[in-house]
Amino acid sequence: MEIKNAKFLKSESGISSYAGFGLPEIAVVGRSNVGKSSFINCLANQNKLAKTSSTPGRTRLVNYFLFNQNFVLVDLPGYGFAKASKEEQGKWESMITGYFAESDFLAGVVMLVDIRHTPTEKDKQMLEYLYTYNIPTIIVATKQDKIKPSQMESRKVDICGTLKVAKDNIILMSNQTRYGKDKVLAKMEQLIENFKEERA
Repeated sequence: MEIKNAKFLKSESGISSYAGFGLPEIAVVGRSNVGKSSFINCLANQNKLAKTSSTPGRTRLVNYFLFNQNFVLVDLPGYGFAKASKEEQGKWESMITGYFAESDFLAGVVMLVDIRHTPTEKDKQMLEYLYTYNIPTIIVATKQDKIKPSQMESRKVDICGTLKVAKDNIILMSNQTRYGKDKVLAKMEQLIENFKEERA
């Protein structure tokens, strides 16, 4: 899949009245410092589509982006930001699970983890939630450019072991060099096509 155009649609502070856009949706989840905004900008071939910040935990809304006029990318709030209050963390997590419960157009989820670090308990809980509700999930290990080539295999093994998934289920990607981007887009296209077939 080639991304030819992408634009911001809207932000929401809640999802109780969410009705969707009538198009397949792919949600992006990950902890607050994993680089979701940079990932979205990389996919879109734009630098400023999603706002990036050096301060973790800035995504406090559900943001919707239209890609190729045929699917919506949904940027969900980051989880696990330690400096946020428990009340605020709970609100973000409610927004995430609320979106999953309300969306009738969810084709799948891209879950981001940082290749440099062992996945956290929050990461494991998120993946368990997605699998429990049979939500198709692509796991992407970001920041591949931040490690040495000799470390790639060992980092992948660590992530797979922690999340209890096969190595084939992890795609390594760099938002800076675009390494792995084509693989991610191909998987996303497959999720969209599967969704359309199920709805046909």
